[in-house]
Amino acid sequence: MDKLLDLFFPKFCLGCRKEGTFLCDDCRALLDIAEHNYCLCESHPLRLPKDAKTGKCNRCSDKKLAGLYFALSYKEKQLAKKLIYQFKYAPYLKDLAKTLASIIIEHLVLSGKNTEEIWQNSVLVAVPIDNKKLKTRGYNQSEELAKELSKFLKIPAILGNLVKIKSTKPQMESSREERLANLENAFAIKNPEEFSGKKVFIVDDVYTTGSTMSECAKILRKAGAKSVWGICIAREG
Repeated sequence: MDKLLDLFFPKFCLGCRKEGTFLCDDCRALLDIAEHNYCLCESHPLRLPKDAKTGKCNRCSDKKLAGLYFALSYKEKQLAKKLIYQFKYAPYLKDLAKTLASIIIEHLVLSGKNTEEIWQNSVLVAVPIDNKKLKTRGYNQSEELAKELSKFLKIPAILGNLVKIKSTKPQMESSREERLANLENAFAIKNPEEFSGKKVFIVDDVYTTGSTMSECAKILRKAGAKSVWGICIAREG
């Protein structure tokens, strides 16, 4: 079936336009996939030791997230921006989920975070989007990433439990204060029992100030999650 689709709707590398895949090996090699993890500080985040059990430093210890895994810097490479943009905006390349999830997985392997200890008693959850965006795009890009990561990591992706109950303005267009006010009471959990005692990893495409993940983490902790971490393709800053 995939071969038939490729025949009628061939894929082209978003870097060099070579036919066959959305990201050829040569262009993938140009991406600077992170081999380390960094704390949650917005200004000058600290590189963490490979054996660090925490994802925060003393300066960001009050953050609601326990830590963040991200594969790329959103600012450095134009190709990274293009991949994410085409995943979220027209022509809506939903199949990019596999390519982008593989980049996240490569980061987890390179940084030494793909271990049984880390994923034990863990679940994945996607940052939800409102119904208007879902109708326009036809899918939630974070859910598609979570599904692909779930296959590789062999941990459940709990989808449809964390939901968005309030429409919000685009975060990229808002100041930090507006982001926080914008997201207040924007999310809800249908069945808290599914998260009780679990280590929860929130999946999203881009981490900017962390306002969205932070708000999700707040209600997941209230639902009984043991800890809440973030996983994304790229971090801005």
